[in-house]
Amino acid sequence: MLELTKIKAIGLDLDDTLWPIWPVITRAETTMIDWLAQRAPGTAAVFADPARKQALREGVVGKRPELGHNMSVLRLECIRAALAQEGEDAALAQAAFDVFFEQRLRVELFADVLPALAFLSARYPVVVVSNGNADVGRIGIGAHFAADVSAHLSGIGKPDVRIFHAAAQAVGVAPDEVLHVGDDPKLDVWGGLNAGMQTVWVNRERKDWPHAYQPHASVRDLEQLCGLLEAAA
Repeated sequence: MLELTKIKAIGLDLDDTLWPIWPVITRAETTMIDWLAQRAPGTAAVFADPARKQALREGVVGKRPELGHNMSVLRLECIRAALAQEGEDAALAQAAFDVFFEQRLRVELFADVLPALAFLSARYPVVVVSNGNADVGRIGIGAHFAADVSAHLSGIGKPDVRIFHAAAQAVGVAPDEVLHVGDDPKLDVWGGLNAGMQTVWVNRERKDWPHAYQPHASVRDLEQLCGLLEAAA
């Protein structure tokens, strides 16, 4: 059960909590491949082949493991590596990444998100705690967030407790005063619990809870979360 009176800040995941991520990534990758096909067809073929793309990514991470939590730099380096591998123009890498990233920011928010963000941010400082590389400012929801400690900015990814502690520090509260909200049982719930936070699992797909440890609460969407918190506001 949630201890509502202890909550002084909200930590919030992004991908698959505020919007569905895989349609976004699929569209962004397709757009980038189409762009590359006109300029670097060998590189386009690499990214169009799941096995070759995965091998390329593993090779880049193997050489530069520090990029594992920076999705933007990792993707850019993968594009550079593919261009080099195919003997094509390395100068195309940044432009190809920009094509991808423009589409990556074209997210479709779940219907409950904007009202929930308005509710939450009017009552608590809200901090992004994400392993992704979305830019909430460019998406158009940045005004609802007091801070962003995403993995690509902090260099630490969930479920490492340090990113959760950094989130609490960013909004000036203790970890046990943060309610962390997200869709991933391991990254969000397990990570948040280990960091000493209360946690809420956002279960939009009505899945069964898969682990022995438990979130403090489960909700079907952020509207239900706001209902739980309304008594404390």
